[in-house]
Amino acid sequence: MSFSPSLLSFQNSYSLCKRCNKFIKGSLQVVLTRQRKRPSFRIVFVAATTKHLSPVAPVQTKGCSESENVKVHRKIVVLGSTGSIGTQTLEIVDARPENFQVVGLACGGSRLDQFVSQIRKYQPKIVAVSDMSKVQELQTLLKDLDYDCQIGGGEQGLVDCACFPESELVVTGIVGCAGLIPTVAAIKAGKDICLANKETLIAGGPVIAPLVEKHRVNVLPADSEHSAIFQCLQGVPNGALSKIILTASGGAFRDTPVEDLPYVTLKDALKHPNWTMGAKITIDSATLMNKGLEVIEAHFLFGTAYDNIQVVVHPQSIIHSMIELCDTSVIAQMGWPDMRLPLLYAMSWPHRLLLPYSSLDLVKVGTLSFKEPDRNKYPCLDLAYEAGKRGGTMPAVLNAANEEAVFRFRNNEISYLEIAKVIEYTMGRHEIGLFVEQPSLDDILHADQWARSVARDFSPKLHVMKHSAVA
Repeated sequence: MSFSPSLLSFQNSYSLCKRCNKFIKGSLQVVLTRQRKRPSFRIVFVAATTKHLSPVAPVQTKGCSESENVKVHRKIVVLGSTGSIGTQTLEIVDARPENFQVVGLACGGSRLDQFVSQIRKYQPKIVAVSDMSKVQELQTLLKDLDYDCQIGGGEQGLVDCACFPESELVVTGIVGCAGLIPTVAAIKAGKDICLANKETLIAGGPVIAPLVEKHRVNVLPADSEHSAIFQCLQGVPNGALSKIILTASGGAFRDTPVEDLPYVTLKDALKHPNWTMGAKITIDSATLMNKGLEVIEAHFLFGTAYDNIQVVVHPQSIIHSMIELCDTSVIAQMGWPDMRLPLLYAMSWPHRLLLPYSSLDLVKVGTLSFKEPDRNKYPCLDLAYEAGKRGGTMPAVLNAANEEAVFRFRNNEISYLEIAKVIEYTMGRHEIGLFVEQPSLDDILHADQWARSVARDFSPKLHVMKHSAVA
């Protein structure tokens, strides 16, 4: 009996080359042979080409490099370029000038000299300052520019920047609800959004969500927690997500006894243990309002019910968030606390770009710990859950009242504990006859302005909170 080799072939297969650690394309073949007069078979890989193909994500090895097929070149607009998010975005541009070109910059106007320096360095084609009183000064400072640059101001100036025809991606780094209208305009103009302004989605979620679907744009989270969730969800089948677990550092008063909170100062609140951020978000971290706002943002970004979004205090800030799947598996995203990492992922998605950041050394980290947030210490967290579950215009009121309360705290008008009192009072007032369940953009903007007025005028000295044991 004689055998002629007979084979089955599986085309379009890939094998990892041990020499260069890259995938090559070819076919798997099942070959029938005869060994010691007995039939047997073996599986062989036959390369179709000697040219190597990179995996979908670059293989991370010692001396790793990016995929040869990754060709990222994006023209970006940065809203809030002089703030913490904006400056870190521009640091990424500095590190990867071949991948990103700045075509638009916008700022509030409080750091005009810094803004002018940015304009001269990056040479954007359009710029804007939201403070109209600063427009003429900006024009004077830029009168010697040797190229054409459109200069605008006010809300319309921000909108013009956000909708600039040449841009592909808008980084929304404006603090607070001021970013809502430019973000809506950018979505309508078909721009992808690198969302670093959580308040925009929190206040405008009921309006923004359908606009994103209508205009088929990508909203890419740039804060560390939602970027972590976004990364963990890659490849997870629809319906498999059971729970989102948001991690919180605990802020400046994580280790402060509740009974000492009446005596803390603004200087104390600005001492974040892990992150370097702007003043407003650092105070939000101290009150845990930032985590409450992130709960609402996660609800809109990922369509997860509030009861399935958990907050845990993780002092090391190494695990940026986790997801639990229906089989109880938990996937976590880890890394050093560096805002440039989630920013870079949002700016380059669906690719990953190499930057010279230090690798995470788990041995050096040593310990990862977790605990439940103390509701007496962090009443703002319960207020955020309450506003999110109520829906409609209530999240916009929560956000606006918080912004005004933090502003008053920074100006020594109220104490640290009175921040939550201002927010709770404003939400209570809004519930009485002013709440809108299915708001339009105008309803949201009206609720925002109304809440600011109430929060500015309220004197919290005699207000007793229902959410906290600290009166």
